Amino acid sequence: MLIMLDVKLNEAQPIISMKYIMLSRPERGQDLSIKVSAPSTGEDLPVILFAHGFGSSQDGYEPLADFWAAHGFFVIQPTFLDSKRIHLSDDDPRMQSLWRIRVDDMKHILDNLDYIESLVPGLQGRIDYHRIVTAGHSFGGQTAGNLLGLQVMDPVTYASEDLSDSRVQGGVLLATAGEGGDKLTQFAVDNFSFLNPNFKYMNKPTLIIAGDADHSPLTVEGPEWMTEPYYKSPGSKSLLNLYDAEHSLGGIPGYDVKETTDDNPQRVELIQYATWAYFRYVLNIESASWLALCDQFNNSNNDLGVIISKNDD
Repeated sequence: MLIMLDVKLNEAQPIISMKYIMLSRPERGQDLSIKVSAPSTGEDLPVILFAHGFGSSQDGYEPLADFWAAHGFFVIQPTFLDSKRIHLSDDDPRMQSLWRIRVDDMKHILDNLDYIESLVPGLQGRIDYHRIVTAGHSFGGQTAGNLLGLQVMDPVTYASEDLSDSRVQGGVLLATAGEGGDKLTQFAVDNFSFLNPNFKYMNKPTLIIAGDADHSPLTVEGPEWMTEPYYKSPGSKSLLNLYDAEHSLGGIPGYDVKETTDDNPQRVELIQYATWAYFRYVLNIESASWLALCDQFNNSNNDLGVIISKNDD
């Protein structure tokens, strides 16, 4: 049976969105474009900094961004250099550093929150700068993970470094790649040489969401590869493993987008609620919603998935 979500999800607030806000980034070769969304009313709005998957843009992931904004969050969505709308050529010298430029973009946004706030009509004085979380899907999960302590072996220097950010208190990684090395297919080695994450320093609170039918062409492992961010990292972690979910996790990349191979509105609704509840839990806004959801999963049979948690040192 389905889990009955104990929250009035239909009581969404109207939201305001503004896109193509440009932040100067001469060191990346072109300015950084972002989209922001927020509820039309309310104060002390916590911040979600979202990283899109490879090739997407600030216009993707509306099922998540719209929901979060309509339920009390200020959501920021950058467009990274790998976006299809930017059209970097294969021989562009930035290609090998795309993963790192993404992280720098995220930090640049955090450095300029006050400027972003000043550009959005009706937003001034409504942002809580002390409550910031991050999230990302697929390649975006690695990007968000870097702010949480995930380290990457750079394909150029073969070195890794701590790129975590003290301003970010926790996060959500959706359908995010596991370890690289001999777990990668030749296709991944040839095209995504930056897929060599190390999770042993990712100690900030994180919810990992994976699908047990997510058979990735990037790994010789099965769908369990996407659960490695949970099993390989220390600290407070939770894993929501979704039954029969593929890489789009039911449709989070966008409304009616063709890349969704496992269209499932109920699954998307669960992810909307679970991420919202987890963010509120991590930010000490309220914990009852997240704990109740975990309790529901632990104490009833359902056809959506399973939630497990740990707190390793």
